[in-house]
Amino acid sequence: MYLLLQPLRVLWKIWFFLFFLAWLLVLYPIFWILFMRRAWFKHAFNLMRALGMLLQIGSGIILLKKHKAQLPKSPYVIVANHSSYLDIVLMYNVFQEYFVFMGKAEIKDWPLFNIFFTKNMNILVNRGSIMEAHRAYRRATEEIDKGSSIAIFPEGTIPNDAPNLKRFKSGAFKLAIEKQVPIVVVTFLNNWERLQTGAVLRVKGGPGLTRVIIHEPIDTAGLTDKDEKALIEKVYTIMNAPLVEWKNNHSW
Repeated sequence: MYLLLQPLRVLWKIWFFLFFLAWLLVLYPIFWILFMRRAWFKHAFNLMRALGMLLQIGSGIILLKKHKAQLPKSPYVIVANHSSYLDIVLMYNVFQEYFVFMGKAEIKDWPLFNIFFTKNMNILVNRGSIMEAHRAYRRATEEIDKGSSIAIFPEGTIPNDAPNLKRFKSGAFKLAIEKQVPIVVVTFLNNWERLQTGAVLRVKGGPGLTRVIIHEPIDTAGLTDKDEKALIEKVYTIMNAPLVEWKNNHSW
């Protein structure tokens, strides 16, 4: 069955990337203009949400959201698992309210898509440079001070064995504790099944349902640096629990 379906998966992935590229090229001049002034960033955000919705419709992906509690008042820090390139695009359809992404510095080398990070709406993090990483962190604190939420993949990258979680980096948790804002934990259950990273001829991909859980917010009021490790472990457990349950009920 795998050998029979794989050619169809490859064709779907080619269609997915061509469809995304075509719409990105069409909207690129508009994004370029909207990134010229900070006052227009929220319009760019809404246009990105529209692009995400177009991508879902055009590729046959249906996003099912499960909220375990009402979202807190912004700003807050969003932390999500990273198992697919879909995570970035679909995050804009998970949250309606404006947020700022923090992404790895390598994104600046991605043609066209890098505009979302090189035009100062979102934040690039170069972990290879202490100075640049500190600068990115300071900018994130400034965005929170302005009322903007921050979205971070605490794993730092897509794990080779995704959807299994990597150990978390500490930046998101330091940020939440320093600014005393809530953490909203997100679990993308099966984006990796819709668009798996790796060799295009071998990995999974195709239309269908993809599921996301928005967990109950975690309050950080009163927490200090001494609580950081326990906070990381708590978030890891919350994020990982639905993945374990999914694994036990579906074949990975």
